[in-house]
Amino acid sequence: MATILANLPAAPLVHHKPQLLLTSVGTFSVATPKERGNRLAVVVKAMGESSDSSTSLSVVKSVQNIWDKSEDRVAIIGLGFAGVVALWATANLVTAIDKLPVIPSALEFIGIVFSAWFTYRYLLFKPDREELFQSIKKSISDTLGQ
Repeated sequence: MATILANLPAAPLVHHKPQLLLTSVGTFSVATPKERGNRLAVVVKAMGESSDSSTSLSVVKSVQNIWDKSEDRVAIIGLGFAGVVALWATANLVTAIDKLPVIPSALEFIGIVFSAWFTYRYLLFKPDREELFQSIKKSISDTLGQ
């Protein structure tokens, strides 16, 4: 259950003492129990599962299923470790390239030129946009094997 506290400015036209107000918004319940000075305390509590929590639970369950079904757990641990090392090395490589004096400016220029070309080539005119959508759909179907 999540609780979020936020200080919101009280409405200047409200002259009565605020009562406990409960309103249900989706899966959240909002309560405004008391006023602190000229700020209004708002408490938000989660009432049920949101789509984010159900998605994260399904990811955790799928990882648990893969772990339970695998026969070579040492290889899975090795792949996980290699992924962490690759992520660390990539972050350090980007940091090292960013410290070089000319390369970040050159890469930024290349990115601006490519963005301008892509906009002119695929986004300005309707037939070109349709061609882009067809190309994306073809790539997705090729990737998914449909």
